[in-house]
This record gives sequence, C-alpha cells and structure tokens, in this order.
Amino acid sequence: MEQRPVTTLFMLMSVDGKISTGQSDNLDVDSDFPKIDGVKEGLYQYYDIERTTDLWSMNSGRVQAKLGVNDKALPDKSPVSFVIVDSTHLTERGIRYFCALSKTFVLVTTNSHHPAYNVDESNMHIIFQKELNLKDALIRLKKDLGCNRITIQTGGTLNGCFLREKLFDYIDIVVAPILIGGKNTATLIDGNSLTSTKELDKLGVLRLESCKVLENSYIRLSYKVIS
Repeated sequence: MEQRPVTTLFMLMSVDGKISTGQSDNLDVDSDFPKIDGVKEGLYQYYDIERTTDLWSMNSGRVQAKLGVNDKALPDKSPVSFVIVDSTHLTERGIRYFCALSKTFVLVTTNSHHPAYNVDESNMHIIFQKELNLKDALIRLKKDLGCNRITIQTGGTLNGCFLREKLFDYIDIVVAPILIGGKNTATLIDGNSLTSTKELDKLGVLRLESCKVLENSYIRLSYKVIS
C-alpha cells in the first residue's frame, strides 16, 4: 500500500445494496432519490458527508455522463482533484467541465483517440494504458502527482475491479431507507462472480469501525478492509 494512495470507497446505496434506481441510464439515485417521499428528507446527510471526504476523488466517465457533465455549464474551480476512468463516455465538453472544476484533473484511459487529447489545459494529465490497470494508475497518482489519499466513487463494475485486485483500504457507506431490487440494477460491487473456492482470497473481509444512525432512518457504516 505504501506505493499507492490510501483508498476509501464512499457510496450511497439502498438497503439491498443498489447504487442506482434501475437498469436504464435514465435512472440514477442522484436524480431520483430527491423525488421519493421518505428518502428525500434525509438525503442531504450523504452530501454533507461527501464534502468531508478526501481532496482526491476517483469517478468513472460512465457515471459522470449519466450525471450530465457533457452538457453542463462550466463550473467554478473547487479544491478537489478529480480522477476519471473513461474511454468512450466523456466528450470534449465533459473533459473541459472537469478541467474547470478540478484543482488537478487526471484522465485514465485506454482510448488513444479520446477527446481529451484535443484539450490543452495546464491542470490536466492523461494516464494512457493499453489495458486498464488500476493499481498502476494509483501508483502513478501518488508518485507523479502527490496523491496520498483518494475517495473512490465509481460504478459497480469498477468497484468490483478494485475489490478483486485488493485495492480498497476503507469502506464508507451511507444507507438510504429504501429497497429497490432488480437483478440488473447496479449494486455496490458488480463485475464477475467467483466460480470456485480457490478464488475466495479475492473476497474483501471487513472490520466494522463505526455504525452511526443518522436522521430520517439513514445509516452510515464505516469499515476497514483487513484482507
């Protein structure tokens, strides 16, 4: 771990572990939870906690495209440095959005023709990989850019890659009081399932560090990954 930043998975999920409200990209907890009575009242707590997380944040281009960054007006600068893993979802406008928002913006991509190559911004760095290698990307973030701690907020598939590659150090989850269901709805950890007992060492074993009952039936669970 000394070669890479300390990582914390920070996510909002339903009681049954869903991080989206359905299978369609038109459905998303950020846009849908504020519309649901019994859920919207306590949602602010997740965003309040999010503002206290690390000053480096890793997201996926797919999730950010769902949130509309390719069409949003350019934002004001924030103190947060953003790392986005993306090959096909962000447009040149989306890249400029993150350059405007970020203290330092890093794109991790396997696409040698990504629209980011058309953008010339002093705070942008591109980590190109022929095949996605999250461990190598994290090592480069620490070695080249001084990233010592980073919050992971990617989708279920990338979260699954972090899990299988033993790249999570802490898990910090806010649980909303709702059940969503649906076998094709994204969960906290997706990706390939294990197929044999020989792979059990790829599981993440956790130690509970704190459990806080929040307002409006929300819960915050914080774990340390021990293996």
